[in-house]
Formats: sequence, structure tokens, C-alpha cells
Amino acid sequence: MNNIPPNLITTSALKTIQLQADSILELLPSVGQNLVTAVELIAACKGRVVISGIGKSAIVAQKIVATMNSTGTPALFMHAADAIHGDLGMIQEEDIVIVISKSGDSPEIKVLTPLVKNFGNKLIGIVGNMQSYLAAHADVVINTTVSQEACPNNLAPTTSTTAQMVMGDVLAICLIEVKNFTTVDFARFHPGGTLGKRMYLKCGDLIKLHEKPFVGDDDDIKKVIVEISKKRLGATAILNKKGEPIGIVTDGDVRRMFEKYDDFSALNATDIMTPNAKKIDTNKLAVEALQIMKTYNISQLVVMENNKYAGMLHLHDLIKEGII
Repeated sequence: MNNIPPNLITTSALKTIQLQADSILELLPSVGQNLVTAVELIAACKGRVVISGIGKSAIVAQKIVATMNSTGTPALFMHAADAIHGDLGMIQEEDIVIVISKSGDSPEIKVLTPLVKNFGNKLIGIVGNMQSYLAAHADVVINTTVSQEACPNNLAPTTSTTAQMVMGDVLAICLIEVKNFTTVDFARFHPGGTLGKRMYLKCGDLIKLHEKPFVGDDDDIKKVIVEISKKRLGATAILNKKGEPIGIVTDGDVRRMFEKYDDFSALNATDIMTPNAKKIDTNKLAVEALQIMKTYNISQLVVMENNKYAGMLHLHDLIKEGII
């Protein structure tokens, strides 16, 4: 091991990356009518997309299934070997089947292909050998042929699986465009993750976590400070006699008051408040609140519901929920 040439590893790494990049570029000629037909078939499908493969192609198939499910195209994985031993029962009449294979000639693929055809389902082949059995019998063929594997022996699936993976992403992204799959739709399938929260968590959901700080416009400074300290949001809303928020006092305003005045016994809330505080509605997304805070370099927002004061939102609420 000590005799390894210093540049062997970096040379091998750079070569591998270049071959992988080349394999992706080799897919460009495959963007044509066959791809268009495949996307149209899947977009019009009233069933699911059943994706199958063997070996490393099966692993790629599982990833494509996950991507499609998360982007609005119902899909499920069927291992080619298991399919010919009973799992074919998962294919329903209106499903579309995608079979992924580098050679297109493995024994399992040769058995599976005619069975799918006999069921009457449309078969899309993602194949790296255009002279193969799969390429000859699939209804639609998407070519993922690569010049060589990154493996120095040209054996271990590397560039070929990269090409398969990229083509699966191509299908999924094209379907997003065709179906006009929006960020709101995305959030429906990712409710537990940070990405989903950015798309569905509303300001009204966050203010429920704590009390609602407010004082009257003629309340004295002591009450303002007690309210800020008690409600622990670093600020309090200032309400007029109608209960409408006319401003906000933050702990920063209190500090500036101490710097400016030697005697503040005669001051009230309106003397130190920031008028026309930035507001947001309870139905607005938390990510919109974050944008306002960033724009105006503030840490709190007055939250409104039906034009009435509903509570205070703090930057820490957004941090806690992973919005930032």
C-alpha cells in the first residue's frame, strides 16, 4: 500500500468524474419523440407507473419510484426476479410499466417483457443496448447507452446507472412541468420535512405556541416592560381604545429609552413605540414572514386575523420550526 503512486487516486477520481459527465451528455440525442411519447403516456395514465429492473438497475428503479411519488406521479417498484414469481399481480389494467436494463437481454427481462405485453399494459424500456430483446419489444424505447463504464475493467455498472438515474429524473421533471405540479402540491407530499413546512406552515400556526403580548396606548412604561418580560417575545403590541394595533415596543426600544431619558416616570407606551409596525395575516405562510423580517431587519411581526390583533411572531419561532 505504501508504494501507491501519489497521483494515482486523484487521476482515477478525475477520470471517473469525467466519464460520468460524458455519460450524461451522451443522453442528449435521446431527447426526442420517444421521450415525448413516454411522458405523454405517463401523464395520461389513470393507474400507476410500475418500474422494474434487475441488479443495479433495480436499485435505480427504486430511486425513480421515490422521485415520482414525491412529485405527483403514483409509482411502485417491482423487482424483475420477483415479478416472474408472483409479483406480476401488482400490475393493474391501467398501469404503465417501465423496465430498466443496461443489456436488455438478461433472462429475467426476457421473461418479464412478453408477460407485460400479454397483460395489455404499455411498456416503456429504458435500455442501454438498442439491439436487445427489451429494445425490440417495448412500446417505447429510451436509449441510455454509454460508451464505457467508469470501472477500469468496464464491468461494474457506474456510468450506465448514472445515465439511467438521470433519465428517470428527466421523466419526473418533465411530468412536473406537464402536470403543472406546484410548490403547494409538493408540500402535500412532504408535510414532515423542512421543505414541506416552508410551503404549508402559516403564521397562525406559530402564534398559537405562546401568549399574546399587548398594552394600551396610555399604559405606563412599567406595564410595557412587565408585558415584554412576561410574554417573553421581546416585544409587545400597542393597542388603541378600539383594540387596533398602532405600534410596537421592542426590548430594543426600551434600551434606547434608558439611553435617551434620565426620568421616564411620565412616559407612556406611545412615547417610545415604533408606529405602523410591520404586520402579517394569520393565513400567510411563515416563509413570507421570514422574508419581511429579512427585508426590514426586524425580529418580530404583529400578526392580524380578520383585521384584528391576533398575536406576535418572533424570528425564533421560525428558527425553531426549521424555516431558516
